Amino acid sequence: MKKIVFIASLFYCSTLYAQQYINNGLIEYQVRVDNYKSMGDDSWGRSFRDRMPNFSVSYFDLIFNNNKAIYKFNRQDKTNNQGFFSMDRSAPDDNIWFNDYTSGTFTDQKNVFGDFYVLHDSLLNIKWKMVPNETREIAGFNCRKAQAIIFDSVYVFAFYTDEITVSGGPMGLHGLPGMILGITIPRMFTSWIASKVQINGVNFSAITEPTEGKKKKASELLETVKKATSDWGSYAQQMLWKLYL
Repeated sequence: MKKIVFIASLFYCSTLYAQQYINNGLIEYQVRVDNYKSMGDDSWGRSFRDRMPNFSVSYFDLIFNNNKAIYKFNRQDKTNNQGFFSMDRSAPDDNIWFNDYTSGTFTDQKNVFGDFYVLHDSLLNIKWKMVPNETREIAGFNCRKAQAIIFDSVYVFAFYTDEITVSGGPMGLHGLPGMILGITIPRMFTSWIASKVQINGVNFSAITEPTEGKKKKASELLETVKKATSDWGSYAQQMLWKLYL
């Protein structure tokens, strides 16, 4: 009987250890963009194809601590001539996303046409739908699939893990019962996949609101961008969506 109790205790302890949950750390995401499809197949988009690589690969870090997080550029992958391409010369490494998941608000720093803006507003209200029986392992975590529609017609496919308790993800994407480790947005021809999760040695003091730039609401800046990109073909829509992500 004592042996049975001992074995049962060991099993309980190992199960308890395996079910430990994470509420702070750093996630590195690999961001892959199909530039040719993103630019569109109209004459405007085709005219720029010889100036860019077919695909851009970059890495961003999400540092999170309980219900606050900051997401920003880490590095670009220049292998096989891969890197950033930006029509408006607004490099993605200038952008910073700060999210407060408790208050449901964000404060972002965005470089738009060479000018810096600090945008403060509510996080997107994303109505997720769980996809049963679809799982995937990402960065060593078992993830479940969910999907949603944003901006009325843009499908988002996500994989999240409840082993990381913060309801966040890359950029301003959030709202699932755990951390989003994988995202694909087909109409933006972009995927965000976690390449590693770091728990120790993380600089949590980096989780601060950005302050550099003119203060505006994202909705106010939208009209300015609409006018400036009215003849940019399908790429203009990509820019408008990115203002809210």
